[in-house]
Amino acid sequence: MLYHLFFPLHETYAVFNVFRYITFRTAYAILTALILSFIFGPWIIKKLQEKQIGERIRDDIPRSHLLKAGTPTMGGIMILFALFVPTLLWVDLTNKYVWLLIFSTLAFGLIGFADDYLKLKNRKDGLKGKEKFAMQVIVALIIVLLLYFDKEFSLFFTKLGVPFLKYVKPDLDGLYILFAVLVIVGTSNAVNLTDGLDGLAIGPIIIATTSYMVITYVSGHFNFANYLNIQYIKGAGELTIFCGAAVGASLGFLWFNSYPAQVFMGNVGSTALGGMLGTLAIITKHELILLVIGGIFVAEALSVILQVASFKLTGKRIFKMAPLHHHFEESGWEEPKVIVRFWIVAIILALLSLSTLKLR
Repeated sequence: MLYHLFFPLHETYAVFNVFRYITFRTAYAILTALILSFIFGPWIIKKLQEKQIGERIRDDIPRSHLLKAGTPTMGGIMILFALFVPTLLWVDLTNKYVWLLIFSTLAFGLIGFADDYLKLKNRKDGLKGKEKFAMQVIVALIIVLLLYFDKEFSLFFTKLGVPFLKYVKPDLDGLYILFAVLVIVGTSNAVNLTDGLDGLAIGPIIIATTSYMVITYVSGHFNFANYLNIQYIKGAGELTIFCGAAVGASLGFLWFNSYPAQVFMGNVGSTALGGMLGTLAIITKHELILLVIGGIFVAEALSVILQVASFKLTGKRIFKMAPLHHHFEESGWEEPKVIVRFWIVAIILALLSLSTLKLR
């Protein structure tokens, strides 16, 4: 909105020429999201408390979590508000990829909202697993098919970029549709599983989104993409601003979600942000590197899969408790130590991932 309002004035007033620069608008999208979080965060938390929208503690998690019962949840509403407003203010609203990412984040957020809402209405487990999975697949399929039928994007849609390998770009053909749906749905659920400690999920989300902020910028810049030998995607640069808004909104949320948390994001937040990351990976054609950038989410999801499979096949558990962060809690690690160490690992993985842009 501001871009369309002020940039046309640059021919008369040179100062407005700054609105043409993605880096300028990204910086202010971050700041706008932070300011909105700090202004409206306390009000949203107060409203959640008044409506008695509090966390319910399950029986199958560490006993230390009983103290968290009643903490306001569904704080993901705060994140989405602080994400969408700066995005609409600072991006080029004619960009198709921005609207696709908004659709993805909002649609997955609504699925998470329905899950949270049903839990509050005494439906203990919220949406049934099959219901939630079906909704996620439908949304992901819509996203993937929109890209598939886009004339520009379809030229390289089914080709898969492989980290560290410059000239290896296998064409999955029709199988890529299934692969892309799996990436989006899998990422959404992996982030959801990670959201179990104060600030645990939002930290790696900030780190991963910052990484994709770099990737979207270079992917949408012809010279940088050509120099790095990555797929140039015309218009993808505007997603840098969306990523910036997401980073600012997440940082603002972390202010209230850091240990001991004043609010939890709930499924409305974790499901939405996971869907956002998966969609970013597909649009930028950096799908496989998401396994490294989001290594924490991958480890959390795998720990649950392995735990369930092991117990069903052998009757024994691999971990003391799953997801993985609960295993470390049961091993004697204090909650803040688990959180900070997971963040450190996430930073290391992000740096390794970004190095692949050059090491080809």
